[in-house]
Amino acid sequence: MTDHPELRFGAGLADQPEHWPVSSSEVVHETGRVISVRRDTIDPPVGEAFVRDVVVHPGAVGVVALDDNNRMLLVRQYRHPVGYKLLEPPAGLLDVQGEQYRLGAERELWEETATKAADWRILVDAFTSPGLTNEAVRIFLARDLSPANESFERLHEEADMETVWAPLIDVVGAVLAGQLQNPILVMGSLATWTALNGPGFDTLRPADSPWPAKDR
Repeated sequence: MTDHPELRFGAGLADQPEHWPVSSSEVVHETGRVISVRRDTIDPPVGEAFVRDVVVHPGAVGVVALDDNNRMLLVRQYRHPVGYKLLEPPAGLLDVQGEQYRLGAERELWEETATKAADWRILVDAFTSPGLTNEAVRIFLARDLSPANESFERLHEEADMETVWAPLIDVVGAVLAGQLQNPILVMGSLATWTALNGPGFDTLRPADSPWPAKDR
């Protein structure tokens, strides 16, 4: 067996954009708020046509806000669908038309924690459940934190939301122990730990880098 170092170390690994023909498409459910459900009939290059329901989602951003002592700024928020009050990074929908992704992240950090950051980088881009929905999330790393002057009125699940500072090492440990389950927290904390203890934060992508999943 021939050894290929460039494969062993992951060079060239990348998801490939691809679009199979859709012979018919209809919206079968629309909430009027966040999501809709689209039913597509897909004609694959091999085999018979098949039908898939797609939850159409505007996308989201999340923020790993890290202070000078490597503590993460988290919120504790009730999530009705799963019946848990979850510890989460500040995060929210990309529901402001034309808003730049970093500005959306800045807005969520301010709205949920009354905090701003001077240093922004990209940690992770991810599809949350690609077999079901087109939802894509971008997770930012925010550092050089300071209090924001303005406050924001929180409603619904956010009305009693509390903020929590937690050492990054403890967050990672709780994730690996199965005690923290929010996907943005899981991906964001592990990516932050990897960068901190590996190539360093300066190797992360700039905050305004392209996002192919959303820019197409």
